Amino acid sequence: MAEPAGPFYALGLGDRQYLCYCGAQESGGFNIYVTNASEVWSTDFTLEKLEGHKAQSGMCPSEDYSTKFREAFEHRAAALTVHDSKATLQLKEGTWSLTFDLFKLPCSEARNQLQALMFGLVGCVSSLEKRLEAAEDAAASCSPEKNLLQSQRLLIPGFTLARPQQHFDQRLSSFLSRPESQEEQGRRLSHDSQETSPRRVSH
Repeated sequence: MAEPAGPFYALGLGDRQYLCYCGAQESGGFNIYVTNASEVWSTDFTLEKLEGHKAQSGMCPSEDYSTKFREAFEHRAAALTVHDSKATLQLKEGTWSLTFDLFKLPCSEARNQLQALMFGLVGCVSSLEKRLEAAEDAAASCSPEKNLLQSQRLLIPGFTLARPQQHFDQRLSSFLSRPESQEEQGRRLSHDSQETSPRRVSH
């Protein structure tokens, strides 16, 4: 059973939706799958059939069908027709055109393929979530505020950016703990003597 390799694209056909995707073979082959979530159609390529399809389509043996598949869907140049046991997918982009015949898989094979598709999509979502978290962490580490703080720390040894209240408390503590100068001592003694000397009361 081929694991879904993607890319994955949705195609509308009337009022129905179909999912088209690629499947990588262990032997290095290539297959296209189409499903409506209950039935599955497949190109069922072997290596020999794949080489014959490329030759018939005028493609080089080394041509990567996955790239063609992606280009056609990204430029909305894909058309799908479904007739019960057979489906046809046409891809067109620029100067090339490819037509793939897909055949409905038996129920047991379709069930296995849908199971592989479901778990494959879960794996894709999990991978995307991890990449998103990594991108968010990278963006947070590159925020302007953090960059400013880091640059200030680099330019001024021992510099720490304190909040306003912390900065005020630090300055107040520094002021109270510093030694008193002779001039300040003189002013304080003069002020104390004025407050303690008796005042005359006029009658």
